[in-house]
Amino acid sequence: MKITDVEAIYLSLPAIQQRTDSSQDALLVKVTTDAGIVGWGEVDGSPLVAKAVIDAPYSHTLASGLRAVLIGEDPTQTTRLWNRMYQATLYYGRGGAAIQAMAGVDLALWDIKGKALGKPIVELLGGALRERMRVYSSNMFQFTIEATVERAKRAIDTGHTGVKFGWEPFGRDEATDVRTVEAVRRAIGEQNDFMLDVGLVWDAKTTIRRAKLFEPYRLFWIEEPLHPDDYSGYAKVSAACTQHIAAGEEECAVVGFERLIDEGGVDIVQVDLTRCGFTQAMRVAAYAASRGRKVCNHNFTTDINTAASLHFLCAIENALVMEYCVEPSEISRSLAKQPVTIRDGYAYLPSEPGLGVEPDEAIIEKYRQ
Repeated sequence: MKITDVEAIYLSLPAIQQRTDSSQDALLVKVTTDAGIVGWGEVDGSPLVAKAVIDAPYSHTLASGLRAVLIGEDPTQTTRLWNRMYQATLYYGRGGAAIQAMAGVDLALWDIKGKALGKPIVELLGGALRERMRVYSSNMFQFTIEATVERAKRAIDTGHTGVKFGWEPFGRDEATDVRTVEAVRRAIGEQNDFMLDVGLVWDAKTTIRRAKLFEPYRLFWIEEPLHPDDYSGYAKVSAACTQHIAAGEEECAVVGFERLIDEGGVDIVQVDLTRCGFTQAMRVAAYAASRGRKVCNHNFTTDINTAASLHFLCAIENALVMEYCVEPSEISRSLAKQPVTIRDGYAYLPSEPGLGVEPDEAIIEKYRQ
């Protein structure tokens, strides 16, 4: 079996709001083979930047687009092709958009491998350690406390036992932050988990002060309060705060996660499959386990990310909980013809070969740019 085409497909809502909300557009990766098997992946980054990495022509041995190095290759050789893509992008890659684009291709290659072997990807990753994962409802903060509380109540009413809110307008005013956290905790009750995503807006001292003020509200974790490059700041926060500290969604290379764990001391490592791919995510999870850290996914995009995250988390010992984006974008909510089953606060592993989800061509055509 050989790869005959690698296509990067950009989807976008007609109007993009000026928010840190990656559910508004998407870059799908479609890998076609001469055996008629098609694999699907996704990239969560800047879609058109990642598309350029895939579509760029060959320049020289260390500076090539991904499609140029993959045509004619055996798609089931996932580790070899990861290394080949990494080598072919050395001059402009080794991190960031290049690795993210590789991740989208990698997901599609694993989807093909699973379909060719007639097995769900979780079996190719070593086998399912569990058949379902507890999911939490992942939300953007709304622009009033009242609207945020309504979202929180809706999460509990739909069977979730954990809820997360993140990003703007949170983090700008201490008194408003405290009122917001208090209101959400009151809305969801004491028995449910509350994850707080700060959105990179504080320094270490501010984070430590806020964390102290938030102690009465029993946060499950505090996520990404600092700039992702501030490893020394994360070390101070991790040592000083009683809450668990979670981070990692901006990381895409193993070395970045190693620094976040060893220098930053974070408690919970967040891996986005559409920025790391299966091949690298398994290495990150193994390293986290060797350092006694739990692993979660990051997912604020489509059903492809949801399915990939579920296979990954069900294959690793140190999985903690699964993020599930509930933003109303049709790209995010309706891409798959038969999405992963979410019921009573759990996501259930697909049994079909590969990822177990297939995009709806009607949604692709509706939002294709």
